[in-house]
Amino acid sequence: MRMDSRVLLSCLALALLTCSVPAFAQNLPPTPTDLPGITPSTFRIPEISSRENFSAAMQLLILLTVLSLAPAIMIMMTSFTRIIIVLSLLRQALGTQQLPPNQVLIGLAMFMTFLIMAPTLNEVNDRALQPYMNGTISQSDALQIAQAPVRDFMIRQIEAADNDEDVLLFHGYTGKPDPQTWGDVGTLTLVPAFMLSELKTAFLMGFKIYLPFLIVDIVISSVLISMGMMMLPPVLISLPFKLLLFVLVDGWRLITSSLMGSFV
Repeated sequence: MRMDSRVLLSCLALALLTCSVPAFAQNLPPTPTDLPGITPSTFRIPEISSRENFSAAMQLLILLTVLSLAPAIMIMMTSFTRIIIVLSLLRQALGTQQLPPNQVLIGLAMFMTFLIMAPTLNEVNDRALQPYMNGTISQSDALQIAQAPVRDFMIRQIEAADNDEDVLLFHGYTGKPDPQTWGDVGTLTLVPAFMLSELKTAFLMGFKIYLPFLIVDIVISSVLISMGMMMLPPVLISLPFKLLLFVLVDGWRLITSSLMGSFV
């Protein structure tokens, strides 16, 4: 009797399940092929490469990605590197520790970078960004066109500093033959070569800035030693003289004008 009851309960459960499946299927939303006016042959997945089919969420995701890469682009492909290094070396040469603060130096370097890069950025906006926003060119074409003004800026700085060897250094690791023109140099090769060129130029300018302050330190140290004041730190005495010298020659204007004039 127990076996018969188990078999009977199993049959009832199976019958209920069989009856509930059609009812559950009737409540499901219709598939694309069941919609009126749509047949399997006319239903297509939207082409996401088209700008018009991008959703707002996808456009926001791309915008956030570009903004996350903006600091790296600004540091590696603009005049920011040279400016911030020279200003940092100037602060060390003065011996003022954390004065001016990092925020002040970075802010000054950023606005000087915007001013120097304004012609390049305007060209990118006119030739690539605005046509892409108007829908006249595709995303890949806009990216290709936007690279040209930035590449021209980096090439001019490398040629002005006569650092073509850096380009050949990085190009040699690509396994390609030596480039005959700048068009044969890829952007991934040009960016690190530009960084090395900017570092060399910045350190050379920093060395020239250090020299007058180094002379002041040597003179102050010699005077203190001759007076027998060996326990008195020379930096403590030379700092006011270096600040006075820097103010009298209008040092900030000289440094900024030299930096901005170094970009051809």
